[in-house]
Amino acid sequence: METGFLQAAAENLQFVLVCAAVVFAIVGGAQLIEKKLIAESVAQVKRTRYLTICAMLGALAMLLHLFDFPVPFLAPGFYKLDFSEIPVMVGAFYLGPVGGVIIELVKILLKLVVKGTSTAFVGDLANFIVGCSFIVPACVVYHLRKSKKTAVMGLAMGTAVMTVFGSVFNAVYLLPAFSRLYGMPLDAIVDMGTAVNPAVNSVMMLVLLAVAPLNLLKGILISVPTMVLYKRISKALHNSAQEQYVPERHSQTEG
Repeated sequence: METGFLQAAAENLQFVLVCAAVVFAIVGGAQLIEKKLIAESVAQVKRTRYLTICAMLGALAMLLHLFDFPVPFLAPGFYKLDFSEIPVMVGAFYLGPVGGVIIELVKILLKLVVKGTSTAFVGDLANFIVGCSFIVPACVVYHLRKSKKTAVMGLAMGTAVMTVFGSVFNAVYLLPAFSRLYGMPLDAIVDMGTAVNPAVNSVMMLVLLAVAPLNLLKGILISVPTMVLYKRISKALHNSAQEQYVPERHSQTEG
């Protein structure tokens, strides 16, 4: 019994370390990209205001995250959709990729405080990483040359990256980690997918027929409201404080 406890503790510690390493890697990568590629395009915001915006949008994202919902015709019930990435994407478009990653992290941490976890933290790690795989590419493409066209291109790129990366990440790491930490055999997880779609008969088919379409749908559901809301919200943020920022190119085409 003691051996089993020590093994479980070691596995949980390993998972925590993986989570910490992933967070630092994503923040560091976003910071490097921001400095090397789009530093002149990102709004120059005072540090206190920067943190205030991240906290405000992170809290709003957390509230939206609480109202997640399953898509029973597409994937097993433990896969859920929500609209929390809308304020995160708005913040990333305004502050840059680092701001977007911080807002995403604030969202997850607040959710854990308010609601806890029902997936042994695996779902929370997945939401953060897969969310960042959507936010960072979309934000970088947009900031390379700000316009309505590049916003659409960025959101399309982010959706594509999230769909591919999210599928591979689920198959290679997340589903096995969920199985191990939550004590559910992989075959049982696959069976949950089979109940939704009889063509699902393996982890790979679960990923291809459930995870990938779900991420694609998520990208669309987040992209459309972001396009509608971003300009209005960014103007309000610009007008609410005295700050220097780079005017958007081709602003006459953005409306």
